[in-house]
This record gives sequence, structure tokens and C-alpha cells, in this order.
Amino acid sequence: METINRLESEVRGYVRGFPTVFTTAKGNRMTNQEGEVYLDFFGGAGALNYGHNDEVMKAALMEYIQGDNICHGLDMATAEKINFLETFDEVIMKPRGMDYKIQFPGPTGTNAVEAALKIARKVKGRSGILCFTDGYHGMTLGALAVTGNSAKRGGAGVNLADTHSVPFCDYFRDGRDTAADLEYMVKDGSSGLEKPAAVILETVQGEGGINVASDEWLREIERICRENDMLLIVDDIQAGVGRTGPFFSFEPSGIKPDIITVSKSLSGFGLPLAITMIRPDLDIWEPGEHNGTFRGNNHAFVTAVAALNHYWRDDAFEKEILRKGEYMRKRLNEIVDSHPGFNAEVRGRGMFIGVDCENADLADEVAAECFKHKLLLETAGPRDSVIKFMQAVNTSDADIDEGLDIVATALQTVLEKHGLTQGAA
Repeated sequence: METINRLESEVRGYVRGFPTVFTTAKGNRMTNQEGEVYLDFFGGAGALNYGHNDEVMKAALMEYIQGDNICHGLDMATAEKINFLETFDEVIMKPRGMDYKIQFPGPTGTNAVEAALKIARKVKGRSGILCFTDGYHGMTLGALAVTGNSAKRGGAGVNLADTHSVPFCDYFRDGRDTAADLEYMVKDGSSGLEKPAAVILETVQGEGGINVASDEWLREIERICRENDMLLIVDDIQAGVGRTGPFFSFEPSGIKPDIITVSKSLSGFGLPLAITMIRPDLDIWEPGEHNGTFRGNNHAFVTAVAALNHYWRDDAFEKEILRKGEYMRKRLNEIVDSHPGFNAEVRGRGMFIGVDCENADLADEVAAECFKHKLLLETAGPRDSVIKFMQAVNTSDADIDEGLDIVATALQTVLEKHGLTQGAA
């Protein structure tokens, strides 16, 4: 750690919350230099939906590398790119009746968002974008402009223009119909809201605190977009690829986004890969108009294909995610309810789950106590009040129980410290 503290920029983040040097990882376990094993409920902030070093993906990647196949090809045609496109079409798009062109922007989620915003503005000839309170879409300037967090926005150092933030579903926690409010503003000539090119949203806001949009609200937002000549962009970077159960988080709502961004766990192996899915009639890019040196990662294509074939050829994996998610919410509610002095709400969809603590300080203390017990997890939300669960979606039932037992023990310790416990978890 001395080298990290001496040489790495002060901008470093996760290493502060997890102050140990990791060397190896497998499945849900990470091992440090001292040989101590940690249970991973952090999952690379959503980049490791299948855990560390999955054997199927690792074998495919090693075979590819040993064969001296293409490692870097910009957006040239490679056999592995074709394999990925054909597999994604066959396994994901066709069974869902989806028809999209696939753009490979830079390899990260924020690159996919930048491409989505640019093509929406180009198509509509308007610069405005509607975004939502507590939304998070990345750290580059365009993505920051549609992100709600003031601390992250403040790091831009310039004005973030041409966006307008409106209340997310249940933002006020009082049942207010924020979709109706949005529609009124869009139609009211005195609202001061110029007609935007697009609306961008997450169906479950991850960094915003596991805020879940209802299916009804999503359908209303889609209708408002259709009736007012606005494109609908769904950012599925963290909520997608099975995190909420189905491959795309918006599937249960029945909406059909115009543009979809996917990254994080798309490669399946933690390798950088991002795509922007564009409705074919909107794909009006000029050749090379949006590019990047590392668009299209052939190593990531290899592991992504292995993941798609192994996990998504039928709906069995989705059903298991939903089952485990329901079990986790049940157990977490039991843990919360066993402490009358602890005010918290369990919320989420699938295995995208958070516990929102009324006392925000308790969330960070519980996360720190979990680390002492060799469990990795993080907090989220505007006050970091949400204990966030992002373990691999193929985590075993035994590992889920082990992790939740540690959470229960950590919570008990923290509440006892503050004199808030009246029962055992």
C-alpha cells in the first residue's frame, strides 16, 4: 500500500474502502498478499456478473490468445467481431423481437452514453436532453451533464449545458406521479423547457441508491416520448446483463427504447467492452464520425460470446437470478426487522438490491465492519446511505447466506456501538 499512497493520484477511490493488496481471485473470492480470503459482494461495481475468472470464458480466451488471433483491430472486420455480432443477434435480439444496429464506441460505459447522446442530437437536430434526479451515466463531460450527483458534476470544471433534470419515479417518496409532471412541463409553453432531443434513464438507478422505476412509470415515459417526438435512451450499463433477472432490465415493462447502452458485464470477464444499440432508422452516422482507438475489443468479444452461449441460450439463468434475488430481499428484510431501532428500507429488482439506512452514517460503518469480517461491499446514493449488493448473479446459495450472515453480524456490532439494538439479527 505504501507504493499506492506514494505514487497513485489522490483521485483513487475503492482502494481507500478496501485497504489491502489483492493478488488472486476466483468465483466470489478474492485473496490478498497475506493469503486472507474475502467474499466479494462488490463484483467490480457490476462488471463481474459471473464472478472472477469464470472457467468457460477463461478457456475460450486462452485458446484465442495462444492462437495468435487478432488482439487489436480498431473497427476493422475480424472473425471474432462477426462471431460476437451473430451470437448477440441470435441469442439476445431475435428471441426478444429486437432490431438494432450495434455501434462499438470506446470500451467503457461512459463512451456508450456519449455516443447515444450524440446520435440522438444528430437525429433530432435539437441539443437538449432530459435526465433524472439521482441518475448516473458516467464521468466524461456529456455523461456528467446528464448525471445528478453534484460532487461528480462539480469535477467537470466547466458548465454542463443542454440538459434538464426532472424527478425520477417516486423521487418525492409520496406517490406523486412524476411522469404526469414531466408531460405537463413538456406540453406547457411557459415551463421554460425547450423540447429535447431525447430522454435518458436507468430503470434501476445504481449509483443513485437502487431506486427502482415501476413498469407503469416506464411505459408512461415511453408514451410521452413517442407523443412528443423525443427519443428514449435506456442506460442499461449497470442494471443490464442479468443484474435484475432478464438480460435487459426494461424487459418486464414491455418498452422499446430507441437507443440502449450496454457495458460493464457485457464481456463477462471484466474486460472493457461497450455497445450502443441504435434503432436502424436512427443510424445516420457518417463513417468515422464517432470513433476511438479501442472500439471493439477482440478479447472481450471472445469472452462475451462464451458468456452468451453458456448462460443465455434459455431462461433458466434468469429464473435463478430472480429466485436468489427474492431470497436475498426476504433475508435482508428479516435482518432489518429484527432491529426496531434501525430504520431502513430494502429495495431493488432481481439481484440489484440495496438497504437504504435512514441514518446515512450507519451504512458506511456497516460496510467498513463487513470489510473487517472479509466481506467486500460498497455504499451508494446521494448520501451514501444505501448498502449496495452487487455480488455475481451466479453466486451460490451458500455464498449468499455466508455474506448475509456477515452483514447481520456487522449491523449488530454497529448498532450496539450506537446503543440502537434491541434484538439479535
